Amino acid sequence: MPTQDHALPHPLATALALSMAAAIALGLTRFSYGLLLPPMRDDLGWSYLLAGSMNTCNALGYFLGALVTPLLMRRMGVWRLLVAGAVLAALFTLAPGLVTATTALFVLRVAAGLASACIFIAGGLLAARLGSLHSERAGFYIGLYYGGTGLGIVLSALLVPAALAAAHAHGQAHAWQWAWLALGLACLLATAVMVWPARAIGEARPAHGAARGFAVKDFLFGLGGYCMFGVGYIGYMTFVVALLKQQGMSAGLITVFYTMLGLAVLASARLWARLLDRYKGGQPLAILNTLLAGAVILPALSSAVPVVFLSGLVFGAVFLSVVASTTALVRHNLPPACWSAGISAFTTVFAFGQIVGPIVVGAIADGQAGLERGLMVSAAALLIGAVLASRQKALAPDQAY
Repeated sequence: MPTQDHALPHPLATALALSMAAAIALGLTRFSYGLLLPPMRDDLGWSYLLAGSMNTCNALGYFLGALVTPLLMRRMGVWRLLVAGAVLAALFTLAPGLVTATTALFVLRVAAGLASACIFIAGGLLAARLGSLHSERAGFYIGLYYGGTGLGIVLSALLVPAALAAAHAHGQAHAWQWAWLALGLACLLATAVMVWPARAIGEARPAHGAARGFAVKDFLFGLGGYCMFGVGYIGYMTFVVALLKQQGMSAGLITVFYTMLGLAVLASARLWARLLDRYKGGQPLAILNTLLAGAVILPALSSAVPVVFLSGLVFGAVFLSVVASTTALVRHNLPPACWSAGISAFTTVFAFGQIVGPIVVGAIADGQAGLERGLMVSAAALLIGAVLASRQKALAPDQAY
């Protein structure tokens, strides 16, 4: 395994720049859709089921991307795949600003999801390698990478309303298109920032003498818990803005809510670093899923502004650390040569959960129960995930690396 002799001179700056990959993969290309769902739904006459299916298409692409990423990494190398995926994700995020046909939008969301999976897995692998080069702060650097999603959320919270306002001021027929164009340009700028750290970390080198490689049966409960996380969290990120708008919250307060959620994601790397370093089994995944379930159900129980803001604050401070916990689980229990397989497997079940979540919540929201009941189902999925994750044990010494 790499040692401190190979440590990079500026690991914090490297981790921050690398976190732009997560900002692109999730914050800008995926979670921005929660802000765009209401204006797109109003303009294009979508039902909640159809609107939720747009994120399901994105998750389908993410699922397919998770399946092909290991092959692409072997052929292209990790950092090259990361950069290529980021450029493609930027283009696929720009493109909805040029079309209005629902079928075309579906196809573009699938393509953006596929590119995002390549980014997220390759970036996660490089973040794990950075953690191995600086093992005394591994949990912090891994969390910082995933926390970059928060920057993407903050940028989305600022860019989308501004772009919508500018489009309305210029009489644009489909104001939401300007927002997609702005998000795509932001992705291109973020790509330029992360190229150097990706090259600086370099390719993950195989380690020799490992006891064994990745086996699904060793991580069955962790994979199940992470799949249910995918089902539960995506319902919140897809529909919470629509719920707040439905409950009468002003556009200004919604912007503050979403910005605060993103800032909480940025802070999460520091909050949970010790938890990720201390436990080698599924305990972090179980604890964080439980906290997330509480955050998700709050807006379904009360529309009071303090309650809603508490929900966003807790959700933002927790949900990307759930993702980081699976990378930490892989890093603790597998040799570097198997990290790619482990991270890809967790990303695949995560993507499958995200395919299911928006359809289920959207279908419930179109009924008499409404969006509130949909979020209750999301919270229940997260609690099931917590129970499953709690049964994930660290590999025995003769199994682990």
